[in-house]
Amino acid sequence: MEAVRVTARDGIALEGILLKPPGPPAPLLVYFGGNAEEVTEGAAGATKFGMRALLLVNYRGYGGSQGAPSEPAIVSDALELFDWASKRSDVDASRIAVIGSSLGSGVAVQVAAQRPVKAVVLASPYDSIAEVAASHYRFFPVRWLVRNPFDSMSRAPGIRVPALIVIGAADTTIPPAHSKRLAAAWGGPHEELLLEGKGHNDLYGPEYDAAVRGFLDKHL
Repeated sequence: MEAVRVTARDGIALEGILLKPPGPPAPLLVYFGGNAEEVTEGAAGATKFGMRALLLVNYRGYGGSQGAPSEPAIVSDALELFDWASKRSDVDASRIAVIGSSLGSGVAVQVAAQRPVKAVVLASPYDSIAEVAASHYRFFPVRWLVRNPFDSMSRAPGIRVPALIVIGAADTTIPPAHSKRLAAAWGGPHEELLLEGKGHNDLYGPEYDAAVRGFLDKHL
């Protein structure tokens, strides 16, 4: 485990950790977390993804990272982190995948649209934050009020790499219809895993872990 401190182009310091297996340059997973998630807490479960490196860096304003979060800043940071990681001699730059959970699915989609990722895993993803907000507040013009829309739907058709899309059938935070719209728009091959009885915060467990690892074994 290595402490990571990357300075963004505007001088903001981003902090997290990189976990690496021993041996030759390893394929890498870059994880983008959900709202209010301190991502380095996921370090203990890194081995469930197999002999792959795992990069866990907090968004601005989260954990030890400086600054304040916004969509443009978070996405810019994510692209810089991808570029930073791909230049490391202990990472196989031809085999980098992104994993996005909830809010982080929108970040992962934007990275996949702009960088040569090998595969994408999206857990509880959405078409856009604006559309999710509109489904919750049907009588208010929230589409015009959302400052960080994270519009994954407009980018998905142009992404050609394989995706695994994991959906909780009982998710009331991001209703399954939003995830299914994104899946239908995906430009490359994709697999959908609908977990019956699972909601937004209890999506993760043995079935999720097995599906993600199996997907990565095929594509990474």
